Amino acid sequence: MSKMDGGNQSVVSEFVILGLAHSQNLQVLLFVVFSLFYLLIVSGNIVIMILITTDPHLHSPMYFLLANLSFVDMWLSSVTTPKMIADFLRENKSISFAGCMSQVFFAHCIAAGEMVLLVVMAYDRYVAICKPLHYFTIMSLRRCTGLVLTSWTIGFIHAMSHLVVIVELPFCGPKEIDSFFCDMPLVIKLACLDSHDLDILMNADCGVVGVTCFALLLVSYTYILITVRQSSKAGASKALSTCSAHITVVMIFFVPCIFIYVWPLSITWLDKFLAVFYSVFTPLLNPAIYTLRNKEMKNAMKRFINNYMEPSQYHLHLDNVVFLT
Repeated sequence: MSKMDGGNQSVVSEFVILGLAHSQNLQVLLFVVFSLFYLLIVSGNIVIMILITTDPHLHSPMYFLLANLSFVDMWLSSVTTPKMIADFLRENKSISFAGCMSQVFFAHCIAAGEMVLLVVMAYDRYVAICKPLHYFTIMSLRRCTGLVLTSWTIGFIHAMSHLVVIVELPFCGPKEIDSFFCDMPLVIKLACLDSHDLDILMNADCGVVGVTCFALLLVSYTYILITVRQSSKAGASKALSTCSAHITVVMIFFVPCIFIYVWPLSITWLDKFLAVFYSVFTPLLNPAIYTLRNKEMKNAMKRFINNYMEPSQYHLHLDNVVFLT
């Protein structure tokens, strides 16, 4: 710690992360569990990206957006989970000021980007179900790419709006963060000033992104469900299956974020649970939800295994493609 200019207070150069547990045995158990979870998150989302990239049957707007969601999920978890896992085996669970600010920035940049991306995916389903004849015209590759870039841009602007405020706050102690990463509300509470108004401002900022995206999602899926009710049974069944997977993902991601950043409950153990849920369990569940509930993804997995794990069938597949062309 170094002295502030013209004052008797000290500047905090690092923060202490209290983590999820204090018992050594429990921390070892959590190290094993979360190491396994993180391995599954990375491998599961990479598998989805590889399947969508390599399988021509999945070269459509919906799966292009799903590949981007898997990419975002992998990085959302990577912002906090590796450090949390390493800290389970450390006595000194500290993080530098720069590292703390980086966690705040990337956590909000990626989370806000994912919220917008989920709205884009809902819009894609709306166009596919409500305007099927114009689907490929509206959801062209150029537009899909533009919408994905828009989600990243909004995430970047949202994160910067937090960062430019937080880095200028006077931190002079205490320096303990009762969580497993530098969560914005907890960092603000450590500032040497009355943080009430700042809390309201930050909650409002998060609310603009979170509540707006959630409202747009509700509108999109309401239109979809109304349209599905009027369509044929076969079409309605497939549409409901796809949309139910999307709605499940939306709920398990948005609900924890809303209760942490928009409508905080100020219950420490619950905040920790919700933070773990959206940063670890959501990226873990998304691959399972989209692969186990999606017939095309399961077929793509079978084709991938046949093509790359069984050489004879792979050559047979190539011969069929050549014959068909």
